[in-house]
Amino acid sequence: MLKNIFVACLAIIIIVLSYSCTPSAQKIRTIKKEKYELKIAPNQKAILIVFPCYPCDIEHTKHEAKFLENIEKEGITTLLLNINQKLWLTQAEKEEYSKLINKILDSNKVEKKNIFLGGFSSGGNVAVILANYLLKNRDVIQPKGIFAVDSPLDIEQLYKNAQKGIIEKASEDSYNESVFIVNLIEHNFGKSPENLAKLREFSAFLLSENSTTNMDYLKNIKVRFYTEPALEWQNKNRNKSYEDLNAYILEKAYDLLRSLGSHSIEFIKTENKGIRANGTVHPHSWSIVDKNHLLVWLKD
Repeated sequence: MLKNIFVACLAIIIIVLSYSCTPSAQKIRTIKKEKYELKIAPNQKAILIVFPCYPCDIEHTKHEAKFLENIEKEGITTLLLNINQKLWLTQAEKEEYSKLINKILDSNKVEKKNIFLGGFSSGGNVAVILANYLLKNRDVIQPKGIFAVDSPLDIEQLYKNAQKGIIEKASEDSYNESVFIVNLIEHNFGKSPENLAKLREFSAFLLSENSTTNMDYLKNIKVRFYTEPALEWQNKNRNKSYEDLNAYILEKAYDLLRSLGSHSIEFIKTENKGIRANGTVHPHSWSIVDKNHLLVWLKD
């Protein structure tokens, strides 16, 4: 009798231990700090490092980027960063951010394998420029891919479009945004043509020179450029044509990288997907990224 009870108890213990050791029962480990939030997926298949838009932070990214919900259960470790208010990166910033990411992953014992960088709006600029820097300098972190969501890769063209926006005053939002961009660029680079020429060194892509100075190395990895032109919306709310949009610059950058030999680049143009978390229809939104489509890309 006692022997039967012992055997039964032993069997139960083995079953419990076996279940607790399966990947499905393992917990997602979350580390929150001022500059980042790291969620380590059990049975990790890839790492996704995400940069926010210009005025945004981690909480905003989580609120708007719905594809991040429970993505760790799919084996994707996520690192959300509070690196914002950056349309370009200086050499010192590239070095600082690469060291920061390495430190975060090392201190939390995260395997640096299958790493992807992505960002929305100006955050996409950061992802592009930093990935190029990491690849060029043969950093320990070697991105497998990057994505940019409706990002203004060409700072020179962004400046010209903002000047045009100030003159046209198509809407209050458009005017205020244009004033902000012009003031930001002129504060950092000055107003003279000679000084403004310096911003070309920092731009990921230059349409005027058909140059990919800060993204040359991306031709060797997977790249996705997401955008939703929504021309009717743009014309009605911003008085913009296709040539005024981030979509136009992204398409030109896509064409140039293709011509340089990139075979793993995609230009993803969506329709009626741009909706903010509060329900507002807006083509410049995180929502244009489809989660299932992204997961296939990350795991491939």
